Amino acid sequence: MRLTIEVWRQENPDVPGFFEEHAIEGAQEEMSLLELIDYLNDHLVSEGREPIAYDSDCREGICGTCGITVNDQPHGPVPNTPSCRQHLRSFKDGQKLRLEPLRSAAFPVIRDLVVDRSAMDRVIQAGGFVAVDAGTAADADSMQIGHGRAEKALDFAACIGCGACIAACPNGAANLFAGSVLNHLSTLPQGKPERSKRARSIIQEIDESFGPCSVYGECAVTCPAGIPLSAIAAVNRERARAALRRGKDD
Repeated sequence: MRLTIEVWRQENPDVPGFFEEHAIEGAQEEMSLLELIDYLNDHLVSEGREPIAYDSDCREGICGTCGITVNDQPHGPVPNTPSCRQHLRSFKDGQKLRLEPLRSAAFPVIRDLVVDRSAMDRVIQAGGFVAVDAGTAADADSMQIGHGRAEKALDFAACIGCGACIAACPNGAANLFAGSVLNHLSTLPQGKPERSKRARSIIQEIDESFGPCSVYGECAVTCPAGIPLSAIAAVNRERARAALRRGKDD
């Protein structure tokens, strides 16, 4: 399989980047995009050239660390699939692939395909947690949670924080990501005591670091965890609830 690769090269955040073109022979359809980059890097290293820098961790579609943009699509052409699970069988022999970092004002490029996603970390630091008393673990049945409620919370907790939803959004909004956190924790009783404080903190952070949501829907198509578009409704719902209950349950 022959492919032409245009890959983004950028030495550091302070210098302009550029696309570098490579012709690849001998690629296999069963290769993932990450394996394709490894294959190219082997050739670059053998030639004494600098390999392409990119993030990678589990390579099992769990962590989302590997997120890149492929032909203007975050992660790649297959919907709801992370970059490490996108395979060359989705492309045609002789096709040109453009590989670049996840594009968003909130994700400055560190090097080549590696971006700084600490803006998402700040959202979690702002309110993606519950405060509980330390000590002996409570009995498993001490807090009754219905099956439907538990499954709903788990569906929203599935978000892996890869950032593809933000890169896919024309406005660079993080409402799908923030909405999944707010939905998850407001559904469970453990998240109730700090619900209003959490909402204000998270929403303040996304207002400062990300763009506004216009309900385009590209985020849900790209999300590897299949977080539904309905998650974004939690942002305005929790914003309104927190405003109405200011001073009552903080």
